[in-house]
Amino acid sequence: MRIAIVGAGIAGLALAAGLDPRRHQVVLYEGAPGRHGLGTALGMWPAAQRALRSLDAASVLSTAATVRGGALHRIDGRVLARPPGTQALNLVSRAGLWSSLDAAVPDSVERIAQQVTDPGELDADLVVGADGVHSRVRRAVWGEAAASVATSLLAVRGLVAPASTDGYGEYWGRGRLFGITPVPGERTNWFCAFRSTLGPHAVPLPAALQAARQRFATDAPALTAVLDRIDEGQTLAHRIWIAPALRSYHRGRTVLIGDAAHGMAPNLGRGACESLVDAAVLAPLLNGGGDLDDLLQRYDRSRVPGSQLARFGSSVMARIATKVPMPY
Repeated sequence: MRIAIVGAGIAGLALAAGLDPRRHQVVLYEGAPGRHGLGTALGMWPAAQRALRSLDAASVLSTAATVRGGALHRIDGRVLARPPGTQALNLVSRAGLWSSLDAAVPDSVERIAQQVTDPGELDADLVVGADGVHSRVRRAVWGEAAASVATSLLAVRGLVAPASTDGYGEYWGRGRLFGITPVPGERTNWFCAFRSTLGPHAVPLPAALQAARQRFATDAPALTAVLDRIDEGQTLAHRIWIAPALRSYHRGRTVLIGDAAHGMAPNLGRGACESLVDAAVLAPLLNGGGDLDDLLQRYDRSRVPGSQLARFGSSVMARIATKVPMPY
């Protein structure tokens, strides 16, 4: 089967790694090469860890930071709840995950640095939209009604030098939230989200940082301590966008995976995990052979319910944390 994968992020690389090169001719299109270097942290839930192992891309797990403790705080720093002492989350760096997946892609996969604007022109038996929450593939095949939806929240995230572990956890307040976690390499991952009119697409980093410092200036000291140590070279700012609800991830010879299928708010830490599971489900189905439409229907039955529930739940959690209305 000739398979064109549009997008070489986490979802696209994971699928390319899982496809059997003896059965498929795979072409991987990447519209923005070299944009995966920022080392922010991603939580790897058990299903994602199993997916990485099935894709022979689990080397990144050996560098994971196992996080225990932390707390849920009010925005002023008062502790609201602490997780059970036995609860742990494995955090990996985004750059490390990308490198692990990239190394697992067979040499037979053809890589093309090209922005795909019309997936209908690709010479392939199957086109895979793995091109993120703003997926051109989804819009081309599902129509403009399937365009991503902007929230009123601006996200700023990055890495800073480590500080006291006393402040680890999340901080919730009206119109804003903040999170602080350790990552591999003795660093601290931080992220915040707050109401802002900046953007919605290209968000200037200096303006975003200025807005973040102003928004959290009178909140818990742990937050201002992080904002005072920001390294702009290790920081990103962007509007939070959400993919529309979909009842099916395939139409004809096109299938969606990752954020193109179920781009969600970051509040449950499930985006990257769901992308990995998508690939770990779809690759064996395609490798097994059979009628393509039947294989894609089986993929739908396996992935649509759980991933759409995670997409919806992330929006619910974002609204609970910030009291900001969210698209569902």
